[in-house]
Amino acid sequence: MNEEVVVAKAGNVATVTLNRASKRNAVSLAMWRRLAEIFSGFSRVDDVRAVIVTGAGGHFCAGADISEFPTVRADAAMGKIYEDAADSATRALRDCPLPILAAISGYAMGGGCGLALACDFRIGDASTRMGIPAARLGIVYGPLDCSLLLRQVGLANAKRILFAGRAFELADCRALGLLDMVAEQGSALDVARAYAAELSGNSPLSIAGAKLVLEALAAGNAVAREHEIEEVIAHAMNSEDYREGGRAFTEKRAPRFIGR
Repeated sequence: MNEEVVVAKAGNVATVTLNRASKRNAVSLAMWRRLAEIFSGFSRVDDVRAVIVTGAGGHFCAGADISEFPTVRADAAMGKIYEDAADSATRALRDCPLPILAAISGYAMGGGCGLALACDFRIGDASTRMGIPAARLGIVYGPLDCSLLLRQVGLANAKRILFAGRAFELADCRALGLLDMVAEQGSALDVARAYAAELSGNSPLSIAGAKLVLEALAAGNAVAREHEIEEVIAHAMNSEDYREGGRAFTEKRAPRFIGR
């Protein structure tokens, strides 16, 4: 458990834990690169059907580790390298074909909020606090992170979050649309585990295909990706999972999907 990003698997659900509790799981440059590697690799793992992202020690993620900025982000050239690494991690989460759930207890600030926005679902609890303090640090958020924020909360709320630069408490997070689900009792991780277990029983081909189509529509590039979309639809139609789904429906039993 000395690793700064820990991956554990229970059944068909993987949990990725940011593991720097002493710094509220602030993300270092090395961690951005590790996250990109982990989430790019999930598409090649047959027995993982859903992924939970969470943080150790009661907090999701305080954001980027600002203490290392003087050495890894000291000027525009170094900043470009840093931002490329962070964007690669964000895209790896966003584009992973598996359903990704952010279990957000405590703070999810700045880059931590961005990581949560790259997931498919954000689940909070009574301790959740979210925000983006860029305006208090002299930082302009880039197009990728702004696009994820905009599509989640809308233009006015995106401006409110970025202009304010502060942490919003649970009620505001719900009202702004930063959270999709809230644990009325217990922790965000408890709810995330239950929902991930539910999703893991469904066809991974259906979920991956639906995610691809929806992301293409949200990005406005569905026409450009028409051939890719047609391929995933045809692949699902020709799959054993499609035949198993029909059999299970007829036989009134739970389907046993294999992802092929």
